[in-house]
Amino acid sequence: MKYSDIDPRKTAFIFELDNVLYPEKDYLYQVYYLFAGFLEYTEMLDAKVLVNLMVKTHDEDGPEVVFDRVQQRFQLDEQYRFNFEHLHKSAQLPLKLLLYADMLQLMQDIVVDRKKLFIVTNGNPEQQLNKLKHVEWHGLEKYLTCYFADELSPKPEPDSIYKLIADHGLQRRDMVMTGVTDTDVLCAEACGIDFIYADEFISL
Repeated sequence: MKYSDIDPRKTAFIFELDNVLYPEKDYLYQVYYLFAGFLEYTEMLDAKVLVNLMVKTHDEDGPEVVFDRVQQRFQLDEQYRFNFEHLHKSAQLPLKLLLYADMLQLMQDIVVDRKKLFIVTNGNPEQQLNKLKHVEWHGLEKYLTCYFADELSPKPEPDSIYKLIADHGLQRRDMVMTGVTDTDVLCAEACGIDFIYADEFISL
């Protein structure tokens, strides 16, 4: 699907961030790299082994258990959990986060057509803001308005969308939401807004 396939009467487009505009693993893998470097310095552990373990755990079991797996394998002190979580929120990444090419094109087409771009994202607001700061936006950042849903209530609760509608004087019939999770689908349904899966736009 391309921008030209969307109902031209739509004037506002709402995106989730992670795995919609860019692959979240690109952020997390760099956090793991930085954490491994920190442990190599403080505990004299092999950073390459640590990175491989964290990436493998992420891919096979999910990011929620990465620290626990490292802690178990290397008998890490619990104090390092704070460092791990802090890095997630404030890491200075060595590499920029690159948008999916198809999503970059979609957003550029939306801006050229003088339509509105929004990001409404779940997750820790400090962490999500840090991700946004590290994305290579190609000049799109000046056209983006971002809402951190957790500051009100996480999606699928519709509070952040209602605030967006009120702030910008929008009509629900003129809006489209794009995401990859059931959470976003349920949020769109609760708000009475059309929904398109991000996969419809992204050709991997």
